[in-house]
Amino acid sequence: MRVGVIGGGQLGRMMAQAGLPLDIQLSFLDPSAEACAAQFGTLVQGAYDDADAIDQLVANVERVTFEFESVPPETVAQIAQQLPVYPSAQALATARDRWLEKSLFQQLGIETAPIADIASQADLEAAVERIDLPAVLKTRTLGYDGKGQKVLRGQADVTGAFGELGAVPMILEGFVAFDYEVSCIGVRSASGELAFYPLVRNEHRQGMLYRSEPLAEHPLQATAETAVGQVMAALGYVGVLAFEFFVVGDRLLANEIAPRVHNSGHWTIEGSECSQFENHLRAVADLPLGSTETRGCVALYNLIGEMPERAQVLSIPGAHWHDYGKSPRRGRKIGHITLTATTADQLQQRCAQLEPLLRNALPN
Repeated sequence: MRVGVIGGGQLGRMMAQAGLPLDIQLSFLDPSAEACAAQFGTLVQGAYDDADAIDQLVANVERVTFEFESVPPETVAQIAQQLPVYPSAQALATARDRWLEKSLFQQLGIETAPIADIASQADLEAAVERIDLPAVLKTRTLGYDGKGQKVLRGQADVTGAFGELGAVPMILEGFVAFDYEVSCIGVRSASGELAFYPLVRNEHRQGMLYRSEPLAEHPLQATAETAVGQVMAALGYVGVLAFEFFVVGDRLLANEIAPRVHNSGHWTIEGSECSQFENHLRAVADLPLGSTETRGCVALYNLIGEMPERAQVLSIPGAHWHDYGKSPRRGRKIGHITLTATTADQLQQRCAQLEPLLRNALPN
């Protein structure tokens, strides 16, 4: 089978690597001639709304998926008139708009922070009166890795904030004093089969994911799986979906969903019986889903902006090196390291060896 992927970044690259043993070949639509996924598939170079490029992609594949949310939902809807596209245009439109996604959560009874739809500075000031400070102002679309948002701690932060973020549709969210952040990655096949990976504890630095570690037998696992399953059912979802939550005591507060394979699930390549990338392709191809059982203890570290010394990293037992083939740039994800171990203590020892070697150049 040949699957088309809108987007040719590292997520598509790892998807293509997972597809090779399944005899699933990937073709990518990406505006860059240097798309890092192209090494492992066929590249159609063109804008995501380029009708000729879309036709070229569709002509040579049987199914289509995408690797990030910036894809225009109109492109997905156009392709869906000719071929199955998973996830659907509706799922994409909901996940890329923070107001639509939070409204869906609330409709399903999934707890969120207080929210308000913001279309002007006046809306913002009225919402601050109701929600109070601190709060977080975010653009409704196209924000990721800490971009397109501002924390409002005092009235001085509120003044002019709507214009500062571009005077585009926004959402205001009450600030959550959370204990830590987790994500739950689920996968749903076209026939409705469900599978879930364990909750993953995520650590961010300057708005970017730095470290992820799956948590065995977390008391909120079932709560998270219920929420993920509700959202996937409501959207008629097919493929991998990541749901990020805030842990507040014994409660989960919904943060956001990503309609795709997700950074916090990269550990599954070495740390799970079947990776999120393989399971996504299985779902898209309507194949039986693979086991999501974790193998041993595992942790993931992102490589941001600058690579560490490869030989030093690989001298650590259980270290797995992933270079995305992207040129280094401050604030850019260019690779990741997965550490595996047989015990929790052994894993933490290996993490302590790795962390001093990292040279991450985070955003300014």
